[in-house]
Amino acid sequence: MDISGGTIFIPGATSGIGLALAVQLDAKGSTVIVGGRRAELLERIATEHPGLDTVAIDTADPASIDAAAKQVLANHPDLNVLVTMAGIMHIEDWHRPESFLAAAESVITTNLLGPIRLIGAFIEHLQAQPDATIITVSSGLAFAPLKVTPSYNASKAAVHMLSESIRLQLADTNVQVKELVPPAVRTELLPGQEDSGVAMPLDEYVTEVVALLENQPDANEIQVERVKFLRYGEARGDYDQVVAALNASDPHAN
Repeated sequence: MDISGGTIFIPGATSGIGLALAVQLDAKGSTVIVGGRRAELLERIATEHPGLDTVAIDTADPASIDAAAKQVLANHPDLNVLVTMAGIMHIEDWHRPESFLAAAESVITTNLLGPIRLIGAFIEHLQAQPDATIITVSSGLAFAPLKVTPSYNASKAAVHMLSESIRLQLADTNVQVKELVPPAVRTELLPGQEDSGVAMPLDEYVTEVVALLENQPDANEIQVERVKFLRYGEARGDYDQVVAALNASDPHAN
């Protein structure tokens, strides 16, 4: 993946990791299209970052995904990178259905069906490009669970296995499949996370990600150093200690 001259669509990128990544990739020389639901945020991004293109998309709505895909491909027929960034996270209490069921359904729709539908909307186009990349977005929580976010953990574990599986299927094409595996990052994903002392600063995280994309172009997983504590707990044999430390340190788990 060449980040200095690609054409990259990042839905779900009106804030947080997605927007910060879009800005840095634009600075590296790529053409970047940012997608999101809220028109006022897209307008602000277009004003503050004139190098970025914008498109309206709701990744929980199949019709919106199809319409956005048509618009993106009409305006950027050389698109060769899709980053399935969109995701949500809810705190859930699984003792009673009214405390988790609606939230769980929303999380699975956005975090799992969203990427599946996005890939479905672009996969034929990407296979027709000389070189193309799909970047999925899982989480360190795919490998070690935070107890208050069961559906989020499960959705990201599913994204990890989905990435592993479609990488095998697409091995006979020119489409690479990479998996971005973030740790906790200072974003608005959960209330208070933007100022959390246990979360990684956003700019620091995205700078390390961009350096990995540049320096490890053939890596299947994009892992900053900070996520490896969660990612490899089971392989190291200290999984139980990792889970205990995660849940003891995260303010949302207490």
